[in-house]
Amino acid sequence: MEALATANRAADLAFGDPARARALAEAARAAAGGDVEAVAVAEQALGLAALSVGRLTDAERHLRAAVGSADAARLTQVAAKARGVLGYVLTLTGRTAEGLREMDRATPALSGPAAARLAMQRAVVLTEVGRFPDAAAVFAAALETLGRSGGDDLIEATIRNNRAILLARLGDWRGAEDDLRRAEEVFTATGHGGRTAMVYQNRGLAASVRGDVPAALAAYDEAARRYRAAGTDPGLLPVERAEVLLSVRLVAEARAAADAAVAHYAGRRNAVDLVQARLLSAKVALVEGDPAAALAEAVRARRSAARQGRPGWAALAAYLVLRARWALGERDAAVLRSGARAVAALTAAGWLVAALDARLIVARLAVETGRWAVARRELTVAIRAGRGGPAEVRARAWHAMALLRLGDGDRRGADAALRAGVRVLDRFRASLGATELRAHASGHADELTGLGLRLAVERGRPESVLRWAERRRAWASRLRPARPPDDAELAADLARLRQVAVDLATSTDPRPLLRRQAELERSVRNRARHAAGAVAPDADTLPSVRRLSAALGASVLVEYLDLAGRLYAVVVADGRTSLHPLGALDGVAGAVADLRFALRHLAYQPRAHRRFTELVDRTARRLDADLVAPLLPTIGDRPLVVVPTGPLHDLPWPVLPTCRARPLSVTPSAALWHRATTADRGAGDERVVVSGPDLPHAAAEAAALARRHPTARHLAGPDARVDDVVAALDGAALGHIAAHGRFRADNPLFSELRLADGPLTAHDLARLTRPPRRIVLSACDSGRSAVHPGDEVLGLASVLLALGTTTLVATVVPVPDEASRPLMLRLHALLDAGHPPAHALAEARRALSDEGPPSHRVAAVGFVCFGAG
Repeated sequence: MEALATANRAADLAFGDPARARALAEAARAAAGGDVEAVAVAEQALGLAALSVGRLTDAERHLRAAVGSADAARLTQVAAKARGVLGYVLTLTGRTAEGLREMDRATPALSGPAAARLAMQRAVVLTEVGRFPDAAAVFAAALETLGRSGGDDLIEATIRNNRAILLARLGDWRGAEDDLRRAEEVFTATGHGGRTAMVYQNRGLAASVRGDVPAALAAYDEAARRYRAAGTDPGLLPVERAEVLLSVRLVAEARAAADAAVAHYAGRRNAVDLVQARLLSAKVALVEGDPAAALAEAVRARRSAARQGRPGWAALAAYLVLRARWALGERDAAVLRSGARAVAALTAAGWLVAALDARLIVARLAVETGRWAVARRELTVAIRAGRGGPAEVRARAWHAMALLRLGDGDRRGADAALRAGVRVLDRFRASLGATELRAHASGHADELTGLGLRLAVERGRPESVLRWAERRRAWASRLRPARPPDDAELAADLARLRQVAVDLATSTDPRPLLRRQAELERSVRNRARHAAGAVAPDADTLPSVRRLSAALGASVLVEYLDLAGRLYAVVVADGRTSLHPLGALDGVAGAVADLRFALRHLAYQPRAHRRFTELVDRTARRLDADLVAPLLPTIGDRPLVVVPTGPLHDLPWPVLPTCRARPLSVTPSAALWHRATTADRGAGDERVVVSGPDLPHAAAEAAALARRHPTARHLAGPDARVDDVVAALDGAALGHIAAHGRFRADNPLFSELRLADGPLTAHDLARLTRPPRRIVLSACDSGRSAVHPGDEVLGLASVLLALGTTTLVATVVPVPDEASRPLMLRLHALLDAGHPPAHALAEARRALSDEGPPSHRVAAVGFVCFGAG
């Protein structure tokens, strides 16, 4: 009897503490002697423990052993309990029909709590195969059976935890959360805290289905922490979390998760979860622009799902096949027919977003193949189906409305529908507190804004083009980042990260520290993503041309835009707008890369200065001819406000011959520039001057500025610590930091300025309550940003501008610190004399560009004025 009690205890612990469960089960089996029931229950417990850590082959082996032992001894109830679990494992390995048959064989032998548990297992399988009404009825029956038998808190909690997945899929958010809250309470109260990891995973799934990305990521991260603490397998957690990352276009992380999941599930013969991993891989490939790879993965997933008898997942795979074929340019009747079948299957399976997207593809296929009646039918259904639900659904419905109105020749109505769809996505982006998520999520609006921009260009209306270009670009930079709910923990992680950076400088074996650095960066990034936004999305919409012109004064705004690989410029001057087609963007991108290469070598290879000087001059003249010369009749020699696009964000604009002598400021968007230019300047004149370590010229530069302003707060040497610098900058009128700078293309919000105790990153700056009105960063690449779809930029500069800094002077190329010092001192002298920043920088450049070694020229053209000039 003691062995049987130990085996039962092991079965109870399997999903909360699998290592302990396995040890108890093995001990029970060894001590069972001739007690066949104890052996069978111990084998079942070993199967459950293997299932909880994802070892499906081991789980099946132990469960079959349990069934065999129990059947031989005619222990029908013991055999039935093991068969119920075996049926679920068979489903996970792709044998759904066989799994349901095992459950059918078990049903007559069980009653009370055991019958309720078996019904729950059947309901989970029915949910997996997309039979939602049947699953809902079986879950309800399981709870009813449990209630009639007097109840069992642990089984009830398990049923509710699993039912929450179904309720979330059905859109019953309140019901799902009620079930999850009850399950968490019971698991905690009964000593099964390890099972709460599954509760948080399901909470993340529910949040992702309703479109709450910060809540989903917070729940998934907490689930991962609890799985690690319990030592249990996270199951589909990596795939589900990656789906959320992909929903906001964090493609690189989603790709890494997809590749790892495919390898993991294939290695463990987990055929069911492998389908979802392949679907994720196909989705990532589509976003990456690789439809051929997406097609291959989607076809594999569809075949596997069909073999497993899972029509819902097969429908989703068919939808991805359709998207891949559309992206590959297939436009024939066969694709149209398969698209129609996919729409029907997706609708039946409850995949609402995918069904709407598939309808849009079918409608566009119908238009291109001359079947307008089919297109009208699909678009009309899409419009009706998208009146509620998550933002992605409603935005697709507005897209359908725009296509329908275009088909009817109503371009004005189409424009209005596209604007309505963009507003829906604006509210979604505003709900994301982290700048990184907002920036990446802008990819969702690409189709809407791209169509709106194309229609505006075709109509030849410059003001409309400008408005659509603004709707498309740098939206995230217009909103202040929200602080995450665990801000203190974020600050602690940042401090730990700085210490790792210091330790790396003296380490003889950097590998453990590099691993620790990666862990901490991941923790910082994840915490920042948990923040929810609460900002009105139209707070910084583009002002009228009249108001924009009033703010420009004598200056001219030039906003560049990319439409299908062609470059255009919209110019605002003297209250009028004009549209200028320029040329192909590809050639410009290559020239910008060549120019940056030449400037970098000119700065650091003085012996080869003649060769690189010639390359700089030749490439600068070419870019000037492509980008500015066609606009000269309109812009003349007036000061410029430049809004770049794509690779032009990396261009040091002052190197262009027609820009070298003129005041020029660069901004991610016209709306952001207008906000900065018209912002309240405040009355204070507090100054902060900082120098980082290991740069003698930077220390001399900061000391000279501090002597010029005796009341300035001067932080140098060991006093220039990150927390102290951030505290000093908060609320200052002007900040100046001279330090080593490093741009992180792989993770731009970890771009850094090196201070006494380690790197000051964009994450540190995001914690400012009131950023300096003006700030000068005398550091290499401090003005560079990573550029994402929608001209969303991420880096030190973008974070400061989003926080409310009105003007930033920083470099977009590497510049030796000894070359920066003369320019910086001259710049501040002119600022002190009352010159506006863009004018002061232009004047300092004119005075110094022809003096000193080649590196001084690089400094003169490498510093750019961002924001209000």
